Amino acid sequence: MKKRGRARHRFWSQRLAGGAAALALATQLACADEAGESFWTPGSFGSLAATPSQPGFSLTSGYYHTSTTAGSDVARARLIRIGRLTGSVDENVSAISIQPEDLAMITPTYTFATPVLGAQAAVAVGATYGRKRTTDDLVTTRPLRPETPTITETRFETIADTIDGFGDLSPQFSLRWNAGVHNVMTYLTGNVPVGAYDRTRLSNIGIGHGALDGGAGYTYYNEQTGYEFSAVAGLTYNFINPSTQYQNGIDVHLDWGASRFLTKQLQIGVVGYLYNQASCDGGSGDRVGCFQSRVASAGAQLAYTVPMGALDANVNVRAYKEFAAANRPEGWNLWLTYTLSPSESASTRSTALARRMYTK
Repeated sequence: MKKRGRARHRFWSQRLAGGAAALALATQLACADEAGESFWTPGSFGSLAATPSQPGFSLTSGYYHTSTTAGSDVARARLIRIGRLTGSVDENVSAISIQPEDLAMITPTYTFATPVLGAQAAVAVGATYGRKRTTDDLVTTRPLRPETPTITETRFETIADTIDGFGDLSPQFSLRWNAGVHNVMTYLTGNVPVGAYDRTRLSNIGIGHGALDGGAGYTYYNEQTGYEFSAVAGLTYNFINPSTQYQNGIDVHLDWGASRFLTKQLQIGVVGYLYNQASCDGGSGDRVGCFQSRVASAGAQLAYTVPMGALDANVNVRAYKEFAAANRPEGWNLWLTYTLSPSESASTRSTALARRMYTK
């Protein structure tokens, strides 16, 4: 009976892991390089990210809300992109940019029962739809005439727009290995630029260019104590934006989470992320210079799993507060996800055989 209880505890952890993995596939929402926007969304991976999940189809739906404010560096870059500023050195700009965002996410995932390189393989694709509003309040000081640089004019403006539409698509492939309390994963994802994007708008749902992102993660999970720790690190290579001829630099990111199961179904913990641009932006359309961005964050999480016969439902809530931002909006964000995945009783004999390879 005790052995069976431990198996069920492992099972609940795998359900939560499936939700965390699916969330990572669904949340490349574009938030800091060109005009303060990048492919990778920090916080995409959470607790139990590297643990295996039940084979078969699963579906994650979610809601993402963020409220951020940026200073003159980001506001100026956005105004240069849309053609309101030229980027010349004699333009003195003092501005603030406010950008609330609400996105709905959906991610179908298929986890294979047959091992690949001794690991559990999964494929998925994430899609988004939402609304973003950007407001720039700025004060611009320019020379009135080139021949009289000491005589200037000052303008006070508010520029704003709102966009509703679909975002880019984010396919992903992952492999997960398990050995007792230790779990390791690798993943490869990318950006397919099919979302709502226009270089002349302040607000965009898509980012206007392709990208590739890959990385590896580790999860320690002790089912006897209920304690867990996860960390996933990755690199993003950005292709040039054909609309602006601007190319973001290489981005480095680390998502982490630590939690404890209070019961077999209830999980609480802390989360955070670090994001840093490792190389300068470039391209013939770059008129803002290196523009390397960074941000850090910390927050809390709560998850609960409900058995539903052949399916299991997992609800996960995470909230982050950002700090130490540079060349990037800073604020807070909230993730709410709901994942439906196969239950243990729905597994086939071949699935059970495969699972024994992952859980020793």
